[in-house]
Amino acid sequence: MGPSTILVGVDGSTSSLRAAAYAAGLARRQGSRLVAVYVRTPPSALLPLADTGGVAATVIDTQDAVEQELRTAFAERVGDLDARLVVRNGEPYAELCDTAREVQADVVVVGRSAALLHRVAGSIGHKLVRCGRWPVTVVP
Repeated sequence: MGPSTILVGVDGSTSSLRAAAYAAGLARRQGSRLVAVYVRTPPSALLPLADTGGVAATVIDTQDAVEQELRTAFAERVGDLDARLVVRNGEPYAELCDTAREVQADVVVVGRSAALLHRVAGSIGHKLVRCGRWPVTVVP
């Protein structure tokens, strides 16, 4: 008997899309429900004060584009799977944990971080593993 609910974090990066494909395949094989979570990170409150080049608007436009791409890909590729896409605003780790609790996830799947700083300070995958509430799969 496999997991009944699989949660996957997606952000449009290559590794998160690999994680989504892995999670969808696992959900299909196990007959599980799939919940994909995209977390929009709001620009810093101080950014508009120093923003002379429209960076805040660019960040929001980029997030809008990523969300639309995810919605389109999700609608086209889900097929017969029991799946849904959840879009949240906030800090990715906190929102993934909150959503995993809400949907009673049995497994959390995320992509490996490509940022050098995350290798030093810790990525979302590492934080989820240290949290110890769910089995976590980090997809390269």
